[in-house]
Amino acid sequence: MSLGGLARRVTERLVEYGRSRRNMNAAFDVRRLDKLNQIIAAHGRDLSSLIPILQDVQAEYRYLPEEVLAYVATALDIPVSVVYGVATFYAQFSTEPKGRYVIKVCNGTACHVRGSDLVHSAIRRALGLGAGQKTTPDLAFTVERVNCVGACSMAPVVTVNDQEVFGEMTQAEAVRLVERLRREAEENGAEEAEQAGRAAPEAVGEGRASA
Repeated sequence: MSLGGLARRVTERLVEYGRSRRNMNAAFDVRRLDKLNQIIAAHGRDLSSLIPILQDVQAEYRYLPEEVLAYVATALDIPVSVVYGVATFYAQFSTEPKGRYVIKVCNGTACHVRGSDLVHSAIRRALGLGAGQKTTPDLAFTVERVNCVGACSMAPVVTVNDQEVFGEMTQAEAVRLVERLRREAEENGAEEAEQAGRAAPEAVGEGRASA
């Protein structure tokens, strides 16, 4: 199969994948595929651009879907095995879906001594996560344990999306944080659904025009 044919095949798989997961935050659509193409174009199609491309792709999708890895490989004209190898070698990348809110509980020495285990358990209970489960079924939340985040004086520490830092956390405060984020997730979800509803007629119109 030619590279052009493979690109079309992967594109079709991306769209299909998005339709099958339409109600999930990781859903793909034509607009997101356009974004993927923009990311690749911004960095160029050289092998040296692979890691920056994957970083931006993960920022867009919150993880690296196998369909996207195949698409990137085709765009850069390199084996899929190379792209997959990079995506699985570096800890910064994830090939599993992550939630809109990635909650990280520091498990460094200071945080551990000051009760990070209890905070971690409280968050998981509040989200209804079962044994071995890190991400909620609706892809709203992911809970992870991480090594020292460098804020030992604030132990125990919790971060959200590597942007917000919450120190001296208690179990009760952790639950309140989850409740606040859940409200935000519901509000954002309703807004996205409304935007998707407005965009749907445009997509139908474009399809008819191209037909």
